[in-house]
Order: sequence, then structure tokens, then C-alpha cells
Amino acid sequence: MVDETIRIGFVGAGANTELRHIPGFQAMDGVELVSVANRSRASGQRVADKYDIPTVYDNWVELIESDDTNAICIGTWPNMHCTLVLAALENEKHVMTEARMSATAEEAHIMRETAKTHPGLITQIVPAPHTLKVDKTLQGLIDDGYLGDILSVDMVVHGGGFLEGERDTPYHWRNDRDFSGYNIMQMGIWYEAMMRWLGPAETVQALTRVHSKARYDADGNRRVITIPDHVEAMCEMYSGPIVRMRFSTVTGLAPNDGVWFFGTEGTIHLDSSGMTLSGGRKGDSGLSEIPIPADKAGGWRVEEEFINAIRGTEPITHTDFDTGVRYMEFMEAITHSAQSGEKIHLPL
Repeated sequence: MVDETIRIGFVGAGANTELRHIPGFQAMDGVELVSVANRSRASGQRVADKYDIPTVYDNWVELIESDDTNAICIGTWPNMHCTLVLAALENEKHVMTEARMSATAEEAHIMRETAKTHPGLITQIVPAPHTLKVDKTLQGLIDDGYLGDILSVDMVVHGGGFLEGERDTPYHWRNDRDFSGYNIMQMGIWYEAMMRWLGPAETVQALTRVHSKARYDADGNRRVITIPDHVEAMCEMYSGPIVRMRFSTVTGLAPNDGVWFFGTEGTIHLDSSGMTLSGGRKGDSGLSEIPIPADKAGGWRVEEEFINAIRGTEPITHTDFDTGVRYMEFMEAITHSAQSGEKIHLPL
């Protein structure tokens, strides 16, 4: 497989596929961009013409079943990921799917179990990229005991600003539960990052609100929204700490997004506006910058990891299906807790 040309077909070549995946694959030797299928042939043809992709298919079934590819890149909404991943595996093709992994935890389990029946095929989910710069440094500080025993973690993530009127913000596919499933705002990507530092959650308790109850789509139709725009959650982590999470797209003039880690020996602050770290330990008068060494500053290498895994030269670490199942279970637990008023235990 090391010397074999990797021939990639794209199903749903959306914004991130054009921004990241197509250029990433084009930059690699022994990789060919073979085909594309979008929601319309015209859309697929536009992508093909722009990036010199030779074949445009009318639908994803034809693309995945064709023998002109041996790897599939999926860039659709989450509601199609399970169907497309299973089809790719059934046609003996490696597959990388855009995040989030799926619409539901049940779909995520089906995807993972199906992948296990095809051990010779590589499966990958596009990872949460926003903390890659600091992950290794932060993990190293935790492992080396900078914090001591971690007692408490505060995570605050805002987006947008003050609540706007129904016509002020257009309806987005992320507001549509049929497309997004249990995924809510940026909670999935932040929980994925948090698992890199702390491991998975043991329990979840959540309150959610839908403050923006409707928006208008591009065709002028009023669309009712059921996905929350404000979530406050408490989590007990298997590794020990309690985590408080607040996610909102309707809180104006909010403080900087970030994460605070409080331990028995020290405190660390991750400021997500610039992905910088600061910290202090017992006896210090305050926090000071924690430099991120160049050899620990991670970055985007998703396409490279996928191709290398196919060639057998490195494993998938960002992100494998086990991790995807965990964050999909977490997201579903958020909704179940909010609906029932109960503490939800993980795994589901």
C-alpha cells in the first residue's frame, strides 16, 4: 500500500473541503483527486473545474460504487455521515468524514462497529482543530504535575452577541435538528479537546434554552428552531475534576472564551482568543505566560495523517471513531439531561 496511488473521491465538497482537504491532498505525492459529487451536478462541476478534478457524478451512490477511487472524503452535514461511511466501507474504501461524527450516538456506534468488520480500511473523523497549537504543551503540564490534582475546570465559550430578532440572523443548517441531530453549537469540538487533556466525562447534568426560537431561511420561510443557543452543564470527570461548561450565542459583551484549570498545586488559563496559556503555582503572586515550545506547537495535518495511515506509516490519532463515539454520547447526554432534569451517566 505504501507505493499505491491513493485515489480520492469527494462527497459533499463544501467550505471546509475546499479550504482544507482538497489543498491538503493536492500537496501530497502519490495522491490523485479523482471525482466529486455534490447536491447538484452544477455545484459538483464548479468544484471539479476549480480544482481540476476529472469526474463529476450525479449522485454519491455512483461515486462511492465506482472503481476509480480507493478512498472517500465526506464533507456533508452530519445527518448523512453514517450512511456514507457505511457505503464507503461496504465498497472497500478508506474513508475520512467531516466532523461532527454523526447525528446521534446510535449512528456513531453503528459506524464504529461496521469499521471493526473492515480492519484493513482506515477510518478518520476530521478533528477539532482549534486547540492543536496548545494541546501537547497543556497535556505535558498536566502529566508533569504542574496543577497537582485537578479539582475544578471552568469552560466558557460564546459566539455572536446579544439576542437578535428573527430576521436579523439567517437560518443556518446548524439550527436544523434534521441535519445536526444532537450536536449543539461548539460543544462537540470543545469536549473533544477536553478529552485530550482530562479524559472522558462520567456524568453530565445540563440546563438548555432556545432563546432564538425562529429564523428565516434563504427562501424567506420562517423556520422554528429546537437546538439550544444557551447551555450550562456540570460534568464529573473519570479523572477526578468537576467541569463547568457554559456555551452561548446570545450573551453580549461576554468575557473572552477560554478554560480555567484549578489544581492543588497550580492554576492554568487557556485563552482561546489567541490560543495562549498562562499559569501560576503556589507562592506565585499571579499568572504569567507559559511559552509553547516550537516542537510542541501542533497544527493541521489531517490529510497527511489520513494518507500516512492508509500507507501504514502512522496511526489515526486525530480523530478515531472511538473518540467520535464518546463525544456523540456526551452531546446526546446533554439533551437527555436537559429534557429529564436528571444526571446522565456515561457511557450511554
